[in-house]
Amino acid sequence: MNLNIWQTLFLAMLQGVTELFPISSLGHTVIIPALLGWGDLVHDPGFLPLIVALHLGTSIALFIYFWRVWFQVGRSVVKSVKDGEVKRGTEEWVSFLIIIGCIPGGLFGVFLEKPLKVLFASPLVASVFLVVNGSLLFLGERLRRRAEAKMQVENVDVKEREARFRPLSSLSWMEAIMIGFAQALALIPGISRSGVTMVAGLGVRLNHEDAARYSFLLGTPLIGAAALLEVPQLFSQSLQVLLLVLLGMVVAGVAAYLSTRFLMKYFETGRLYPFAYYCWAAGLLSLFLFLFVIPGRG
Repeated sequence: MNLNIWQTLFLAMLQGVTELFPISSLGHTVIIPALLGWGDLVHDPGFLPLIVALHLGTSIALFIYFWRVWFQVGRSVVKSVKDGEVKRGTEEWVSFLIIIGCIPGGLFGVFLEKPLKVLFASPLVASVFLVVNGSLLFLGERLRRRAEAKMQVENVDVKEREARFRPLSSLSWMEAIMIGFAQALALIPGISRSGVTMVAGLGVRLNHEDAARYSFLLGTPLIGAAALLEVPQLFSQSLQVLLLVLLGMVVAGVAAYLSTRFLMKYFETGRLYPFAYYCWAAGLLSLFLFLFVIPGRG
């Protein structure tokens, strides 16, 4: 693996920020090295394990940020097994919604590993799906805004309007599966995991804050599971490379923690539109460059 310390730190910072912002960390990781002419990194056998290791740093940061929730998940599972039941609408039910929502992404990752790795190797494909991701974010936010505008026209007061948005604990297991299938789309470079799961969450009437929280919680175990499969491939690398990877994990984790803090505050009132515009601009610019300026790198 021929990355120097500055390239590794750049990728780590990129991963830590773009994993939580709904703009596709995987897409950026495929596109930017190609644009910068860093060589054919995506075919390097050590590159994918490195990226997964950086994801692991992100996962650890999410676990630290939401440690109270994960502690509650553990308690809830034990309590539910002990009692032999779990009631919808409770905190125990939220714990099972997280577990249920992870199932589709896990299955897709296992059974579609080879074709997904082919997509991972194409910056051009990642650019196309970055544009698609922007369209999904825009459409999801547009539909949500239209529903809010309809309530305003119907003179629905603020309290009733807020009541029409559901708490996370009210989701059914089928809705959790649907959001999980949306998350599985993020295995395609250019599609944002946090973005599509947030759009799916908004689609079942979660508010922005709960949709973001559920998205971040769903990502933690899947990223950790992927790391268990890919990171061991790094052990054949030199000690210098392993230390570089470890430093990258720390940087990615710090960036992810700060990004999570910012976004949880942002989504109390913020919208998805700015991220949609960014994805359109970045995706279309990358397509132009790969097709007409540097066609050999796409």
